[in-house]
Amino acid sequence: MSSAVVAVWTDDYVAYDFGPQHPLKPIRVKLTVELARACGLFDRPNVTLLPPREATRAELEAFHRPEYLDAVERISHDVHGAFDDYGWGIGTTPAGNTDCPAFTGMHESSVLVCGGGLVAAEEVWRGRAEHSWYPAGGLHHAMADRASGFCIYNDPAVAIAWLLGNGAGRVAYVDVDVHHGDGVQAAFYDDPRVMTISLHESGAFLFPGTGFADEVGRGDAEGTSVNVALPPYTTDAAYRAAFDAIVPPLVESFKPDVLFTQLGCDTHATDPLAHFALTTRTYRWLAQSFHELAHDYASGRWVATGGGGYQIADVVPRAWTLYFAEQAEAELPDQTPPEWLEVAREHGATHLAARFRDPEVELGEHDADVRERAARAAIETRERIFPYHGISVG
Repeated sequence: MSSAVVAVWTDDYVAYDFGPQHPLKPIRVKLTVELARACGLFDRPNVTLLPPREATRAELEAFHRPEYLDAVERISHDVHGAFDDYGWGIGTTPAGNTDCPAFTGMHESSVLVCGGGLVAAEEVWRGRAEHSWYPAGGLHHAMADRASGFCIYNDPAVAIAWLLGNGAGRVAYVDVDVHHGDGVQAAFYDDPRVMTISLHESGAFLFPGTGFADEVGRGDAEGTSVNVALPPYTTDAAYRAAFDAIVPPLVESFKPDVLFTQLGCDTHATDPLAHFALTTRTYRWLAQSFHELAHDYASGRWVATGGGGYQIADVVPRAWTLYFAEQAEAELPDQTPPEWLEVAREHGATHLAARFRDPEVELGEHDADVRERAARAAIETRERIFPYHGISVG
């Protein structure tokens, strides 16, 4: 059994809310916590549920520009139209982007999101827990001086900066969201102490349009920015093969003090905002893989955040509960608990999977083509990155 696992949560996280028409609905994380509770995960002797705290100004400034923080706080207290152009990526941008509408309390709720990530990181780094689970986090698109992709402040970047500032020599950040983890990559693009690995749908097809194999880091950090740009309709088998070809050899070579994972589940076959074809089978497999990597190469230290995921009730709670159960070394029931199904229906859910395990997605005649394209993407990344680390491309 894992010696200690911390979950970080407060119902106050539902305040991070862009409005009823926005795809990032905060109820998805509350339903996740309720599913974990219905499965008895918080009753386990090795699990502790902790509240977050607010990140301090100094902690936020370890990544974000002071003038940006000032702007968000000012806008947060004077919202006169959600989609007005406030600048800084908030409201409607000159390019017509409306990902981050303004809302009252935006600064305060974002500070609390970052503070939760700091609690999750500190519990692991101080040795009070081996693993931490933080489903409200993973806002990986925010840049130092602008909001982007539903993200106001970048909680992974802030937490990793805290780890570095408190003695961590190396952090491996692995991002399995369907969208490229561009904000975290940008934060540490020239810092050799952080390896960022992102497996995502190619930017040729999907926001944010970045994350190609030739983005390898800068200066002394060349080779520590790792991107696997996978094709649309990537299936379980194709994804697992790409992950195995890239992640374990690099984590083994890098030997991080902490494994930090962003667990976006918008890779699911039914997600409305992207084009992958994964199922919960792969989330269970990834959970096991990360658990092994943490114990084999990071002294057991594993910080896990949420991320994207827009099948609000049917996929997100099952996906992130699978990860949490693996951290806690708990067996989940085959079926989703009926009491949780009732809670989800009370929040408007109409289609809910009865089981944690999805059926596999079949692509028929297109399967071989997708597998080949995914394999080529992994090969391109290996050829770009492995020589920096003395690893055979194979």
